[in-house]
Amino acid sequence: MTAKTVAFHTLGCKFNFSETSGLSRLLAAEGFGKKEFDEVADIYVINTCSVTENADKECRYLVRKLRRQAPESMVVITGCYAQLKPQEIAGIPGVDLVLGAAEKFNLAQHIKEWSKGDATKICSCDIQEVSEFNPSYSLGDRTRTFLKVQDGCDYNCSFCTIPMARGRSRSDTVARTVRTVEELAARGDVREIVLTGVNLGDFGKHENLASAEARETFFHLMQALEAIEGIDRYRISSIEPNLLTPEMIEWTAGSRKFMPHFHLPLQSGSNHLLGLMRRRYKRELYAERVQLIKSLMPHCAIGVDTIVGFPGETDELFRETVDFLQELDVSYLHVFTYSERDNTKALELKPIIPTPVRQERNKFLRNLSYRKMQEFTRRHQGQTRKVLLEGHVTTPLMEGYTDNYIKVTTPYREEWVNRIMDWTL
Repeated sequence: MTAKTVAFHTLGCKFNFSETSGLSRLLAAEGFGKKEFDEVADIYVINTCSVTENADKECRYLVRKLRRQAPESMVVITGCYAQLKPQEIAGIPGVDLVLGAAEKFNLAQHIKEWSKGDATKICSCDIQEVSEFNPSYSLGDRTRTFLKVQDGCDYNCSFCTIPMARGRSRSDTVARTVRTVEELAARGDVREIVLTGVNLGDFGKHENLASAEARETFFHLMQALEAIEGIDRYRISSIEPNLLTPEMIEWTAGSRKFMPHFHLPLQSGSNHLLGLMRRRYKRELYAERVQLIKSLMPHCAIGVDTIVGFPGETDELFRETVDFLQELDVSYLHVFTYSERDNTKALELKPIIPTPVRQERNKFLRNLSYRKMQEFTRRHQGQTRKVLLEGHVTTPLMEGYTDNYIKVTTPYREEWVNRIMDWTL
């Protein structure tokens, strides 16, 4: 009998990308064939995000597209949207199976139990019951490997649904993570690992802890990974500024393998709005972290997450954010337009910012981000830095990133793919 084929599509972050890649390998081990998402497959799996309303809309759009493209195929929805609104997803014509947070890694079994013509099946649970950590990593899809080492979040920011979608903070142990990285190193083709998590700096919470005093930390993990032979570079995907300790910054400055690149969520440059958002730091702490990073690593790239249009963000408070960001020696911004999310405390806040104003503020900060990155790149012109090049034979160009996250584009050369090279900017 011909093996059934499956195609995956990921919505959202690098974290979701690592999980999708892990699910793909699980199905391959069960004998399923792999297809691209734009090809006709027996089964389509959409791993969803639900950070913004646009992510929800994109999921519904993809399902409609699949009904036209392959009406006889099975459509499975998993991820954050599936955990938060399983009934809503089950009501989308064309959806056959909805898997919540506890069931996504049982994907193969659920698929085998499904038959065409069955009613839409929902497999979900109370998110508070989810306690198991399922490690995953991407492989073969990109030059860099995204390794999930932490899941869930114990923070309750007023705008965020992630704790409701992902559950409590939990992680792998240092020892198990080291074993996984050693396996990746043994392959010989993994040059860079990007460490990912929902709240990465909270690494260390797992079921086998004997006591709070014995808890491992993300800093312990960093030190252990540094010692592994065969991996050239590590990158930290994103870490809360209050969890990035001065000790970790100082250690990174002397590291051979951890790249001079941090991504620190800020969300707002106004202490008043940070309070309404229920963030766990003030702008002063954020500025201290940036100043320490730059004093030890002037060449370090610093990315910033910001939210515009949060309830109560007056023109004056938005200007506080703009002024704060202009003064900070940061390299680029990821700008998110505030989107109302069900069951979040932010829904109770006023005044609501009109959509056109949110969009205008988003555009303003994206322009600021462009100028920041241009200036950061200009400062390094003429320098020679290490670049990891990646490329796809379908395009005439290849690209890569320096250790400090400056993008390089050059004509494609097969012998350069997945190589770390000296590159003069």
